[in-house]
Amino acid sequence: MRILAGDIGGTKTLLQIAEVEGTHCKVLQEQRYDSRAYDDLAPMVSEFLHQAGKDAVAGLASACFGVAGPVSGERARLTNLPWQLDARQLAEQLGIARVCLINDFQAVGYGIEALVADDILELQQGQEQPHGPRVLIGAGTGLGEGILVWQQDHYEALASEGGHVGFAPEDATQVALLQYMRERFERVSYNRILCGPGLVNIYQFLRDTGVARESAELNKALMASDPAAVITRFALEADDTLAVKALDLFIAIYGAQAGNLALTCIATGGAYVAGGIAPKIIDRLKGGEFIRAFNDKGRMSHVTQTIPVRVVLNPRVGLMGAALSAGRL
Repeated sequence: MRILAGDIGGTKTLLQIAEVEGTHCKVLQEQRYDSRAYDDLAPMVSEFLHQAGKDAVAGLASACFGVAGPVSGERARLTNLPWQLDARQLAEQLGIARVCLINDFQAVGYGIEALVADDILELQQGQEQPHGPRVLIGAGTGLGEGILVWQQDHYEALASEGGHVGFAPEDATQVALLQYMRERFERVSYNRILCGPGLVNIYQFLRDTGVARESAELNKALMASDPAAVITRFALEADDTLAVKALDLFIAIYGAQAGNLALTCIATGGAYVAGGIAPKIIDRLKGGEFIRAFNDKGRMSHVTQTIPVRVVLNPRVGLMGAALSAGRL
């Protein structure tokens, strides 16, 4: 079956035309776009289809788009873009009979079934139970979360906006972070902390509360480039004290919330860490702080210690999941 798939994010969008059979996907055309360069999804997709050519577009049976935002029925609204999408309107505009919209982390969930060994790095072996519930968490432009349950012959991904639940501090430093954040935002969710801008919030908190001094070199770099990328680079490459402390605190909170999510449905099928940030800080994730925080659950620590924890390294997993979902239409 020839399908159109899309992974629609607040920063970037990946579009693909592929032949799908079961969990096998043969890519025919693929292109990356800057999401903010377009006023809506339809013009972007129309441009992609035009560039792909008639031979590639011929016979498109269905389309599925994973959307970074809440999806209700046939409609979706992106969290970090002013786009409001309607599946029926897209079907008419694109000339494709069947179009569906799913949450971007639903798409990641479906895509996990198409991954190979090299696409995954294991942080905790655990004791996986066949067909047991799985959970997803992924920090990037925002924080995505999802739950997967086995249905007949595949995992069905349940939509979630769990990244927007309230931030629950784990120690005195995190309590102080919450108080600092509450002075800047009406409400403090994990989404305010576990994302690119969230790392910057953590950095500014540590700087402003005097935990460590900001170096002149880092300050200059922050003015010239993406702050989250700069902080990460100085933590990993320059061993800058303030940047290191910010990244360490980020990882501790990340691990704690991943463990919270895993406990929510007792994820005996595994906890998967996706999103754009994890592969960039993979050496720090392997350092142990993430898993320590994941398992720091008091009387429930013995439960989380049995849950496999895996990092998804393949950045196209959401697109792969959207393609599989389109094939199932």
